[in-house]
Amino acid sequence: MRLYNKVALLTGAAASVEGELMGFGGATAHLFVKEGAKIILTDIRDELGERSAAAFRERGVDAIYIRLDVTSELSWKNAVTTTINKYGRLDVLFNNAGIALPTKIEDMGEDMWDRELDIHAKGVFLGTKTVIPAMRQNGGGSIINTSSIMGIVGSPTTPAYSAAKGAIRLFSKTAALQYAKENIRVNSIHPGYVITPLTQKRFADSRLKKELIDKTPMGRLGTVEDIANGVLFLASNESSWMTGAELIIDGGMTAQ
Repeated sequence: MRLYNKVALLTGAAASVEGELMGFGGATAHLFVKEGAKIILTDIRDELGERSAAAFRERGVDAIYIRLDVTSELSWKNAVTTTINKYGRLDVLFNNAGIALPTKIEDMGEDMWDRELDIHAKGVFLGTKTVIPAMRQNGGGSIINTSSIMGIVGSPTTPAYSAAKGAIRLFSKTAALQYAKENIRVNSIHPGYVITPLTQKRFADSRLKKELIDKTPMGRLGTVEDIANGVLFLASNESSWMTGAELIIDGGMTAQ
């Protein structure tokens, strides 16, 4: 029970129904509860989020769903306050909410740029800022921020996404330095190509899928479980001497 009695808040985690296609949030939620955590699923897809939380509770899992707009500080404060009121503590934050809007720079409107940066970079900033006082009361905690391999290398198709994921990478290091002495650890994960609800439509193109597999040294796309295992490690005490680190899970893609 690597997260026994720990309380974890996950963003972008509405798609957590077993047997349906999950994102990183959903797969991580299932691993967290298996390892003894109480979970708070958050998202803006309320119907799916409530259905996921109900499915967990039917299995005897201590789980709730809270609507959370990660771009709103007020929404963050409400989610954290609700968590503390119910569980009395908050140990783990998985900043995972995201979108992707592929386009060329010339075709990108200012609104598209702002939306990507708001959900990814601003969302991670607000989440980190809001949970720190609660984690301080516990004597520490773990914040895991979803960046991407596109936060390390460039992307030919997603300029704002890459910019936002790069921002998350360096913000995580700065936050790690500021709060290391308080035992609040901040790390980033960098997934490679994985089929999720976010990528399902794009990766349905068989030519694109083959191209990505051919580019990956390990010869396959990743699974959400591949990523969730990394998140679990960073959330657990097994990574207690890790902060400001980048955990790349990409089948060797960025090693080339």
